[in-house]
Order: sequence, then C-alpha cells, then structure tokens
Amino acid sequence: MARVVGIHHLALVTGSLDRTIRFWRDLVGLEMRARLGGPGYRQYFFAAGGRTLIAFFEWPGAEAVPEKDHGAPMRGPIIVDHVALELAGEDDLFGLRDRLAAAGFWVSEAMDQGFVRSIYTFDPNGVPVEFAVPVAGGDFREVALFADREPGAVAREGAGPQPGVWPAPPAPGERVVYPGAGSEYFHGRKRE
Repeated sequence: MARVVGIHHLALVTGSLDRTIRFWRDLVGLEMRARLGGPGYRQYFFAAGGRTLIAFFEWPGAEAVPEKDHGAPMRGPIIVDHVALELAGEDDLFGLRDRLAAAGFWVSEAMDQGFVRSIYTFDPNGVPVEFAVPVAGGDFREVALFADREPGAVAREGAGPQPGVWPAPPAPGERVVYPGAGSEYFHGRKRE
C-alpha cells in the first residue's frame, strides 16, 4: 500500500493570475511559494497551511464556472464540489468573513455543521471555497464518525484498505523518471 501523508497541492485553473493572486495572497492571506512558467505556461503555488499548497494554472480564455451552492447535488459533468481550508480559530473565521464582504465577495454567514463552523464563498474563478474551524470533539481526523444509516456493501467492509480487492502488481520493473513541467528550475533539464 502507498503511504499517503497529506495533500501536496490542489491544482486549479484561472483565466487571470493577477485576479487570483489578489484574492488568495492579498485578501485571504496565503503566501505565494512558487511562480513557474514560460511561453504559454504559468503555474503559481500558495501555502495553504501545514505542507499543503494550492496551485493555479493560468489558461488564457478560461472562464469562471457558474456558481452553485456548496454541497448541493447536481447532474452532469463535475469534478469537485468545493475546497475547504481550515482556519486557526473563530477570530480568523469572522475576520475573514468581514474582509471578504468588504471586498465585495459574496460570503455566507457562519454555519455550525456540528463538526466544523464554516463560512462559504467563491474565489474570482468561481471555485467554491469553505473556510472552516473544527469543533472540539467533532474532528473526524481524531475521532471517526460512521453515522450513515444505510451504507453500501463496500463501505460496510470497514474503514481501512481491504486486501485482495485489486490484482497484485507484477514484479517491480525499471524505475525511470522523465523531466516534466518545471524540472528545468531545479535540475537544469528542459521539457522534452
């Protein structure tokens, strides 16, 4: 089994890095950690707490997605419902709510979800964003909660990985790593 240790980065899309930087760096307060790019390619990374990063590819002509309520079911193509970032405490939650509103962004009132208290908004690209503060005793990372009264058969098998579900991989082969976008900044190799 692979040992996942966290989210390295979420890669999102923007039609304007300038507008995106103003929101994530200057309004929300995330530090910019990398600016990668070349002709026709730019990707910027922002520190999102711990070792997690949020990255944006700038694709000229990309348009903001239509807004939909966070968590509201929908039909048709979809990739993600919303991005949720944890804040240090309720002072940060209410302070950010006030900053977003003052900057002209729609922002919800604070909501108590039982396990978190949250505000909801949309970034300039239409990305639905939740800012959350865990409620003491309700953090799933510390105490699991299995409250679905009608879980499917696969969920009833247990919380951990189930052995024998997938075929075993063949014997390890040659390990080759090819240069990708950005490798020239660290290794001097250009994309091929």
